Parts: sequence; structure tokens; C-alpha cells
Amino acid sequence: MTSTAEPAIREPSPLDRSRRFDADPAACAAGTRSADVHPAMPEPSPLAMPTQGLWRYDPSGAARSGAIGFGTLLSRLLIFGGALLLTIYGAEEMYKVVSLGGTTFLEWVLLVLFVANFSWIALACTSAVVGFVHLAVMPPKPPAVPARLASRTAVVMPIYNETPERVFAAFQAMIVDVRATGHSDSFDWFLLSDTTDPDVFVAEERNVVALRERVGPDCGVFYRHRRENTARKAGNIADFVTRWGGRYEHMLVLDADSFMSGHAITTLAAAMEADPHAGIIQTLPLIINRNTLFARIQQFAARIYGPVIAGGLASWMGRDGNYWGHNAIIRTRAFAEHCGLPHLRGKPPFGGHVLSHDFVEAAFIRRAGYGVTMLPTLGGSYEESPPSLIDLAARDRRWCQGNLQHARILAGRGLHPASRQHFATGISAYVASPLWMLQLLVGMVLVLQASYVKPEYFTSASSLVPAFPRFDAERSLELFGMTMFVLLVPKILGLLLSLIQGETRRGSGGVVLLVVSALFEVVMSALLAPVMMLVQTGHVLHIVFGFDTGWNPQRRDDGSVPFLAIVRRHRSHVLFGVLTLISGLLISPSLVAWMSPTIVGLLLAIVLSWGTGLLSVGIALRRIGLLRTPEEHRRPPVVERAAAILAAMGGTPDQTTNGLDALHADRFLHGVHDAFQAGGPPRRRGDISADWALADAKLDDAECLQDAIAWLKPKEQMAVLNDGVLLHRLLALPRRTGSQSAAA
Repeated sequence: MTSTAEPAIREPSPLDRSRRFDADPAACAAGTRSADVHPAMPEPSPLAMPTQGLWRYDPSGAARSGAIGFGTLLSRLLIFGGALLLTIYGAEEMYKVVSLGGTTFLEWVLLVLFVANFSWIALACTSAVVGFVHLAVMPPKPPAVPARLASRTAVVMPIYNETPERVFAAFQAMIVDVRATGHSDSFDWFLLSDTTDPDVFVAEERNVVALRERVGPDCGVFYRHRRENTARKAGNIADFVTRWGGRYEHMLVLDADSFMSGHAITTLAAAMEADPHAGIIQTLPLIINRNTLFARIQQFAARIYGPVIAGGLASWMGRDGNYWGHNAIIRTRAFAEHCGLPHLRGKPPFGGHVLSHDFVEAAFIRRAGYGVTMLPTLGGSYEESPPSLIDLAARDRRWCQGNLQHARILAGRGLHPASRQHFATGISAYVASPLWMLQLLVGMVLVLQASYVKPEYFTSASSLVPAFPRFDAERSLELFGMTMFVLLVPKILGLLLSLIQGETRRGSGGVVLLVVSALFEVVMSALLAPVMMLVQTGHVLHIVFGFDTGWNPQRRDDGSVPFLAIVRRHRSHVLFGVLTLISGLLISPSLVAWMSPTIVGLLLAIVLSWGTGLLSVGIALRRIGLLRTPEEHRRPPVVERAAAILAAMGGTPDQTTNGLDALHADRFLHGVHDAFQAGGPPRRRGDISADWALADAKLDDAECLQDAIAWLKPKEQMAVLNDGVLLHRLLALPRRTGSQSAAA
């Protein structure tokens, strides 16, 4: 097996030295022929991907995925039955709290809001209990690397305006790791670009050539760039399936921040081969490579608490699971036949393309009879996370819109009840925030009413006794304690499991550091929770009132957001905290004490967001061993290899080279670009976009390359890169010399 210290990189011929063809047209042609030897994509092998209907479905052709196992049925009974009993008990206790002296309308509202919020945490609690028992008592053994693979799998990574060097280093590390298993011949590797930044686009093409030279000609590495990123990531995957999907039995879908070990990749392929009725097999990606305090909190929580939650999910889901869009393997033909996404009527945010496509694809493939399963203990599946609260909020808003959009899909015909439950859970994850906020506000109004407002007389026609808004203070305190315990059960059980597992315990710094880290994470999460409550409430309100989120690239690198941007983002949260504090003090000091975690979190919103987003704070805590994870103590070999490859490549540049300038300077790169674009559809005569027309006019006016680069906007530069005629006109422009610049 290849050592992690040696990145297994072949020294390429640098594109800026030995493959420059500025002066020799014959060499330029040879460069183009060299690119043609290794085409951007393999020969097409199309699959039809018909659009599926939400309200029409014929179940007669559905596959048979097998009966529900006893263990799955038992887990469902324990989890959902236990959550129901716990919710009934909590509702009864809350009723006793508010019914002292009669129940007013607002108290009924408070009771309903409490039950809605409590049921959510009760389900998480019982699921974690079952997951803990499953992993602590009957932990599954990790499978060995398969002896042979009979089918071919496409490993596909959609990318969108990512840092090319980081993405390609990770991609190469996975290729090398799979090669070490001896199953390299069973996989082809695809980078599916939806990039709209012209400089990143050209850098991707340059990195494709360099990657191919490093891994050698025996490894199938392919690259495709879409000119129009229709339907976003779902459309990107669908384009691959409909044009090349027929070549592959399976496809393993990654995200741009994904890492998977060769063991995990080959094991997923073997699991799919062994189960002909499996449609999707999902892994549990662990968070790695995070350094800011905010990201390290997420990383620690996912590693320590995530397994028990995932274990509970896998226990009750069985073959009726869900799909999270990445680090999962899919049966290609079944996906093509049954997962064509419909275009929802109306405009965004509730109409248009399906944003959270993964849930819908899982529901459709399950409706067709194929199993959707999860392997939470496989290992070797990793991802990264947003480095700051503001970055998380930006991603979360897109997820919020996608999940709320599922309200239009929830009642679709033929969907499995478990799929409907997944939709409902996703919707509840975001609706819970405004419900929590309403519960706090109603509670404050009730305390205000009890303190200053006259009682509500004659609340029903049959009552001659006024209803006084009174509370059972002692029972209220007990209910609060029970609610906090139910909320913390998944974290407590996750910590206990980590203490039991020797490798996890030692990798997290030992018993003391692990417990201290867990306590620190609980405190920080409690402070950040009210801020996220307001953030998500704002997202829900924006979407309900018709505002579309758009689709911006994610910021994946560690670092801090500018302080003024943090102030602008959180000033309303701090103001809400100040108003809550003043209102609480005017109503009752005991109310302030009860709401103190929420109030403190809001008052410190700016400081928390700024401090947790700093790289220096996270690194300082890592040095003292706080929030350490086993993967941080001993980095997985595939991640270590990716870091070594990235270092050998020179790391990530501070600024990407201008793409048009790079093509003008390097004729071999120009030949590569032409060859890679040759497989795409040509522009039809008369199909003239505004960006194309403006680029055409500006090129007419340009006297030199520098003029064109200065005048062309990014979308116009993309129009030039996607049109061979415009590009060759640009490359024919002379480069302004220093004397010409001085004269100008």
C-alpha cells in the first residue's frame, strides 16, 4: 500500500515550460492532438431519464426489495412508540402547569407549541437510545476489502466555483487509495463542473491535464463542463446519467468537499453488487479538516454524538432510508428510470427546480421498490463543514428553502410512509425555530398578563367563573428539567459510547479531555442555539413571503468573516436580545433567570459569531487538546495523502490566474480547452445571448488582449470561453508591450 508520506505523484511536464507552443504552429497542433488522445469524456452511452409524476404512478412495475425485518419493526416500535409516550407525558405535565385555575386561550396556544417542539426532541431522544444500544451491545464488524468486483462504477464529483487545487488534490488521493486496494480497473473518475467563474474554469482544465499526468494513463479521469447549470447539482448529475450513465452499473456521488477511503469506496461497490434490489446505499460522513472554533464544535459534535443518532436512524429505517446527496452509491439504471425530478409549478421559492433533490430521489427510487439503506459504521467517509456561523447560515438558507419545498411533494402518490416521514422531519427541522420563538413570546405575554393585566373573564359561554392566568411554578421547574434532560440524552449517550470505545476515547484525548470537551460543546451550543433560532426563523419568513435564495458557492476554507459583515448580520439579533432582557426585567426577574441562556446568547451574538469564526481561537484550543477527535489525532490516510499532494502542487494560490490570459500565453492549454469543449453542443445560428453579443462587440473594439480582459465582464468571458469563434478572435489579439502601455 502506498505510504501516506509519499503522495505518489509523477512529476508532470510543467505546462508553463515544456509545453508552451507560442512560436511553433506545428507544436501547437501537436499539443491539440495530444489532448485529443485523452478526450475530456468517454464515448456517450445514454440512458433515458423520464420526468416522474408526483400525482401519477403505476406500481405494477415496481421492484421487490424484500420484507421488513423483525429488527427494523422492533426499532420502529421502540423509537416512535417511545417518542409518542414521552410526548403524551410531556403534554400532560405541561397541561398541569398551565391549567391551574382554568386555561385561557393563550395557555392553550402555549400548550400546543410546547407539544410540537417537545415531540421533535422526544423522537431524537428515543432514536439515540436505540442507536446507543445497537452500537454498544451489537456493534457490526467493519467489512474487509472485497476480493473482486464484477461491475464498473463511476465516481462523480460535481464542482461549482471551487478552489481547483484543493479539489484535485482530494480527488487524486481517493484515486490512489482505490488503486491500493487492487480494484482500480472497476472505477472511472468524473469531475462534473458547473463553474461560472472564467478563471476557475480554465484552472480546472489545467488541473485535469496535470492530474492525468500524475496518476498515469491507466486511470480513467474525465472532466465535463456544462455551459448552462440548469437545475443546479441535480441537473448536473442528471446530465451525466443521460449522456454517459449506460456505461456504469453504479455511480458513487461525492461533494466537492468529500473524502472517501479506498476501502469505503470498494466496500460500497461490493455491497451494491451483493444486493440487486438496493437503489442507494448511504454512508455517515464525518467532519474533518476544521480549524475555526465554530467548525471544530461541529466537527466534535458530529464525531461524538453523530454515531448514536445515525445508528438509531439506520435501525428504524431499514431499507426505507434517506439520501443526503453525497458519499453514497446509486444503482445508475434504477436512478435514471425512476428519479427524473419534476419541475414544480409556479415560481421559486416553492416552485421551479427541486432544491433538496436528494430526499426526493430517495423517495422516488424507494417508490419504485428499490431499497435505500445506510451503513453508519462503515468508516472512511468524510466531509468538511462551513467555517463560521455566517457561512453555515448561508448554506442553511438554501437547505431551508429546499426542505420547505417538500411540503408540495409530501402527499405525492405512491410514496412510502417512511419517505413521507423523512420529508416531514426535514420540514420540521426548520419550522421548529419559529415555533420555538413563538413559544418564548407567548410565554412572555402570559407572564405579563399574569402580572399586569386583568384576568380573562368568562372564557366560554358555559362558564361563570373568570379564568386567571396562573402557573404551577414547582411543576414548571420540573418540566423544564425534564425537557433539558430529553434534549441532552443524544449527547449524553454519544459521550458514553465514546468513553466505552477505546480508540475513540484515546483519540479524543482521554477521559478527562473528552468530558471537558463535551461540556464545553454543550455550553457553546446552548449560546449559539438562540442565534440559529432567529436565523432560521428569518429564513422561513423570507421563503414564506416569496424570496428565492439563489445558489452561491460555499466558502470552505478556514478563516474569519470581516467584522463589519458580522455586525451587520447579527445586529438585529442583539437588538432582539436587548428588548427581551428589558421586557423580562419589567415583567419578572424570575422570567429573566428562566430565559437567561436565550438572552445571553442573543446579547453575545456578534462576539460569538466573530470569536468562533477565528482561526487562531480554534487552533489554540486544538493545541490544548479541547474538542479533539480521533481523526484529528491520527488523520485518515486518504486525508493525509490529499494534504501531501496539495503541498507538492504548491498549495492553493492566493489569486487564480486570469483564464483568458492563461489561454493566450499557453497554446497547449488552448489546445486542451478546444479539445475539451469539442464534445459540447455548438452554438446554433441565431441563438445569441446578451452576454455573447456584448462580448462580440467588445472584441471588435479591443486593440489588444489587455483591452479585452479589462472590458469583458465574467459572464461575457464565459461566453468567449464557450464559443470557439469568439475565443480565437481574442487569442488573435496582440499583447500590449511595456512601451505601448507607456505611450497609451
